[in-house]
Amino acid sequence: MSAGAVLAPVFVQVILTFAIMLWMGKLRSDSIRSGAVHMRDVALDQSAYPTTVQQVSNAFSNQFELPVLFYLVSMLSLFTARSGMTLVVLAWLFVATRILHALVHVTTNNLPRRFFTYFAGAVILMLMWIVCGFSLYFGDSGSLPPLDIESLDAAP
Repeated sequence: MSAGAVLAPVFVQVILTFAIMLWMGKLRSDSIRSGAVHMRDVALDQSAYPTTVQQVSNAFSNQFELPVLFYLVSMLSLFTARSGMTLVVLAWLFVATRILHALVHVTTNNLPRRFFTYFAGAVILMLMWIVCGFSLYFGDSGSLPPLDIESLDAAP
């Protein structure tokens, strides 16, 4: 398993986060520029923004909840050489649920659908941690060599 295969879903998740952030910034700027919202009204509380802006803002905030644990298990599995195909497939499934969750959040905001995608991602993430934990405990390593910190210090 190459490091690229392990990191690809991580980069897609990061791209999703930045895309939502840029969209949120544009929507917020447009709202202020158009006069729909005054800066003083949103300086301490974001509830004065129109619903669409709040939806995108909430979708952005959600990218710092479950994905933090996703980043951690991805890096832990990579640096401990426990990045097997199972973890990579689970990582892609997790990212797919995050994309679906964000899409529901910024479109229909249908709460049952949004909950289902969030819950599915949470279950997948728990499985990632279980697989990584078993791999660490029982020594089932992937095909990546473990990270050699000493060789990093010697690099020019």
